[in-house]
Amino acid sequence: MSEFSGPLTKLVNQIYSKADAEPFREPVDWKALGLFDYPQIIKRPMDLGKVKENLQSGKYRTAGEAADDIRLVWKNCMTYNADGSDFYNLAKNMSKKFEDKYAKLEKELNAAATGAGSKAGAKGANEPTLEEKRVFAKNLYKISKEDLGKVVVEIDTKCPSALTKNSAEDEVEVNVDMISPGVFHSVSSFVKAAAGGDAGKKKKTAGAKRKSTGD
Repeated sequence: MSEFSGPLTKLVNQIYSKADAEPFREPVDWKALGLFDYPQIIKRPMDLGKVKENLQSGKYRTAGEAADDIRLVWKNCMTYNADGSDFYNLAKNMSKKFEDKYAKLEKELNAAATGAGSKAGAKGANEPTLEEKRVFAKNLYKISKEDLGKVVVEIDTKCPSALTKNSAEDEVEVNVDMISPGVFHSVSSFVKAAAGGDAGKKKKTAGAKRKSTGD
């Protein structure tokens, strides 16, 4: 089921349950009503019951398609009935109420889609690979104690959940898998540069150690 189906089905059910919606719940029985010109005037009949059925079966590809069918319900009624008649006014009123509710729903759906897209894009573009995590973890052993302290401070400030402090032994464990992608790439670049500059120096790892499930 599409993301919009649930919220839109709820909205349609709210409209459907209203007493004023009774004439729009089922197809117009033009034969029984003696409205023999109805098929000539209304080329594409639509009713709320059909919209509900289409939503449940997943026929609509977008929320806009479903909304257009709901609008067609009101449009057909206003097209067939004279301007100012009871049915015309009823359809016009129902249309206004629907548009007000749908505008709010559409904003919510767009916001949700934008948020999901941003998260998916960010994850796809920035999520560190297993190899990047391994290189980062190994480079932590190559940098100076001073640089390691800077990394710890940076992670502690921006992603504290990635650190496990052991004050008794004056140690800090860095859980690479718990570092957010943005923070990871920032500190990883620093560590890579520091490791390259300290390549010929003695390793200084006292006071900190790293922990990574990806190593």
